[in-house]
Amino acid sequence: MTITEVLQLVDRLVEKQAGKHLNDLEKTVVKGLWEGKTYSQIADEHGYDTNYIGDTSRWLFKQLSEELDEKVTRANFCWTIERVINSQFVGLVNSHITWCHPNIQPSSTSTPETEEINKKTEYRDLAIAPSIAYFCDRTTELQTLSHWVLEENTRLISVLGLPGIGKTTLVKKFVDLNLQKFDVVVWKSLKFSRSLDSIITDICANGNLDNLIITDNAISQLINILSQQRCLLILDDVQELFTPGQLAGEYKSEYEDYKTLFSSLREITHQSCAILLSQEQSQEMFSFNDNLSPVKYLELKGLTDPNFFTSLGLSGDRNLSSLMTAYEGHPAYLKDIASLISHVFGGKVSEFLAEDCLIIPVDTQLQIKDFFQRLSPIEEQIMLKLSQWDKPISKEELKQGLDLSPIALINGLQSLKRRYLINIIAGEKVLLDLSNVIRAYLRITGEK
Repeated sequence: MTITEVLQLVDRLVEKQAGKHLNDLEKTVVKGLWEGKTYSQIADEHGYDTNYIGDTSRWLFKQLSEELDEKVTRANFCWTIERVINSQFVGLVNSHITWCHPNIQPSSTSTPETEEINKKTEYRDLAIAPSIAYFCDRTTELQTLSHWVLEENTRLISVLGLPGIGKTTLVKKFVDLNLQKFDVVVWKSLKFSRSLDSIITDICANGNLDNLIITDNAISQLINILSQQRCLLILDDVQELFTPGQLAGEYKSEYEDYKTLFSSLREITHQSCAILLSQEQSQEMFSFNDNLSPVKYLELKGLTDPNFFTSLGLSGDRNLSSLMTAYEGHPAYLKDIASLISHVFGGKVSEFLAEDCLIIPVDTQLQIKDFFQRLSPIEEQIMLKLSQWDKPISKEELKQGLDLSPIALINGLQSLKRRYLINIIAGEKVLLDLSNVIRAYLRITGEK
């Protein structure tokens, strides 16, 4: 369902009730509401007063409520419009809307348009999608994701970053805001179910998609689904498809079909979007992120807003910004630190920061250890060497003391970059660096 279809429907309803078509402001409000934006967001984006946007919205809701004979509010606007468009009480004939009363049986005469509407069914598989208790400091990333999916119709999006950086939280927030804009929404974690055939079979069996063309090939079947329905497919923990101990993004032999799938999603036109969440990037996820590309990737960095600590029981301390900086805004690290400060330092951030070293709690060490077990021997050598320096170093300096060929070194650096474990600092001379947390962890484990 496109925004054009939504605007056309609302315009016809308002025109029938109020005797006038939507003006530019009213169209802007409808578009903003459909995208899940607040009144203040719509106002800020278009230079209006928030109260004025609210008044305009309430007027629209009043017209829609009277025409539909049911109460329409901001909370149910999107759901109501989608239900009306797909309702058996709406006949689309020659681009005009015909309203029927519930006690009148719809005409047995059908058109290709009404048949297509009746074919579409809603299917939601969010059983293992997490609940979001707190969302902070990702507004820009959320807007980027929304723009790519809803406006640019990007076919394949990868959300990438370190474990615990907030990939799942961001994408789940997007789903919560835009659930009603898709016919099919499926969330799968590849930690639990990695068989592509079983995932596709599950969608077909439970999604009431019997009208779709059935093929012998699972990937072709999925592409058929994505082409004929507006679907949102989220695959979390995609790194589980890759081989531990090898360079980043190398598929296990039994999961090569996913590589074919991701390539197909890039190359074949369809009306849906697949979002991949991964701790490491494969070649199929790469894009130059230009406006015309049907493939995009979003790399998540650390948070910067100290208000994040409110959800962790820390607030009002002037040292919170320093704490955020010390642990690079990494949400999972900060949760461990907040727990440590609460239990050992009596909630006093200043006393914690007075320690003469960067403290890495046991829980954080275990998380990093699990991630490091995926590294190849080449990557391990490079990381240990980088951890010996307290400042960024050049590739030439890194070479010293490493028994690696030039190509092995370059491949290792590329792989580490695809895992978000090293920072490349561009300047007169390219420099390499580690995060402070990773460096401290490597020194702790080296001492052991």
